[in-house]
Amino acid sequence: MSRFAPVYRALGMILMLFGLTLLAPFGLSYAMDDGATRMFFLMFLLVLSCGCLLWYHYRRGRRELNVRDGVLLVVLVWVVLPAFSALPFMIHLGMTHTDAYFEATSGLTATGATIISGIDQLPHSINLWRHLLHWFGGMGLIVLAVAILPMLGIGGRQMLAAEVPGPMKESRLTPRVTETAKGLWLIYIAITILCILAYAWGGMSWFDAVCHAFSTVALGGFSTHDASFGYFNSPRLEWIAVGFMVFSGINYATHFLFIRSRSPMHYVRDPEAGWFIGVLLVSILILANYLWKDGVFSSMDDAMRHTIFHVVSVATTSGFSTMDYGQWPMFVGLWLLFLCSFATSAGSTGGGIKMMRALLLYKQVYRELIRAMHPSAVYHVRLGGATAPMTVLFAVLAFAFVYMACIVILTLTLSFTGLDIVTAFSAVVACINNTGPGLGLVGPATNYAVLEDFQTWVCIFAMLLGRLEIFTLLVVLTPAFWRK
Repeated sequence: MSRFAPVYRALGMILMLFGLTLLAPFGLSYAMDDGATRMFFLMFLLVLSCGCLLWYHYRRGRRELNVRDGVLLVVLVWVVLPAFSALPFMIHLGMTHTDAYFEATSGLTATGATIISGIDQLPHSINLWRHLLHWFGGMGLIVLAVAILPMLGIGGRQMLAAEVPGPMKESRLTPRVTETAKGLWLIYIAITILCILAYAWGGMSWFDAVCHAFSTVALGGFSTHDASFGYFNSPRLEWIAVGFMVFSGINYATHFLFIRSRSPMHYVRDPEAGWFIGVLLVSILILANYLWKDGVFSSMDDAMRHTIFHVVSVATTSGFSTMDYGQWPMFVGLWLLFLCSFATSAGSTGGGIKMMRALLLYKQVYRELIRAMHPSAVYHVRLGGATAPMTVLFAVLAFAFVYMACIVILTLTLSFTGLDIVTAFSAVVACINNTGPGLGLVGPATNYAVLEDFQTWVCIFAMLLGRLEIFTLLVVLTPAFWRK
């Protein structure tokens, strides 16, 4: 039997769990008779059957997953599930395999980049499916699996370590990793319900409220309308979205600790939360004043309204828009892309390198400056009152280097295919940070349908790199990983 039998057995179980999610769009399609009912039912049977066959074939692979198994399982999940998720787009919308896989990957990685035009005319069940992909991908299907699979004889610690974003992967909120995953999911579900109710109160239909809540809490960016949030033209809904995007941009572990202890001091002690809010506020003040002085908006009130929404949306890697900010001065667009690279907290549903890594990089640079002036000085990098181990600092430095190298290489690759540099660079940054809209030809007023197949696959690879925090995917591509 294959040495990766436990991985394939676990993948089969995850496929079976994933198949159950198809019952939601199937039920909606049946109730609304939108023509997709048979397709969703057959897809449900297909995914469930594939999962059952895979599990049955490797059912004897019952040993505990090691670190290598956990990494491989995570990569397989995020490569295989989009292949199944793409089927509704291929069958019902007639999309090519490349475009459908892009749309499904964008959904599951909570990127929010889309190839589909005429979203307003899509069947409700297809739109619900797109947003469900966001919701499950936001917190991570692996975390859900970690909460359930141990009951079936599969440990989850290694899976969680490979899946949870951020440099401090071994920290746990509860003694058992299963309880940690359950706690995080309960918070995630509760916040989603609150978001649905808030959107409905703000004036959305119940369907729009459900779909946009899935996107907002997952920091995804899919919408049920081509105009995104601009369709509603409602300051009230924009403020609701801003509030929930900010909430989801903070580490869910901090929310967990707050709910468990009822003490808001956990937010004060969280070193990322303060910097996250601070960076948002400073960016809003600078960009709103810049746009007003530049004449983009005639009043400061309009400048503040649209700047607040777009700064929060892009910085949290959501990617919602109320207008085409690609037409704003280039300085603003580049600032927004810069924010989406690092603003959200580790343990949030956002993308990018995370605020924790950015803080460690800043403190390490400051440390080297001090050592340059005082070679004998002893200066420790501290974060949240704790000294960061050198192993963590080295890992963060390596991550930052590979992150920048990936952006450069993928940008050059897209430029080589004929894309202008603004489109190529912004598409790579938007995809690797799981943000969605970029600038140029892939700006918020357009979509990624302008890309050729090869360019689309480059963006798919970038999305997977970002969602799996680069190393998880790259390590599987190394020959050393497959040696016994």
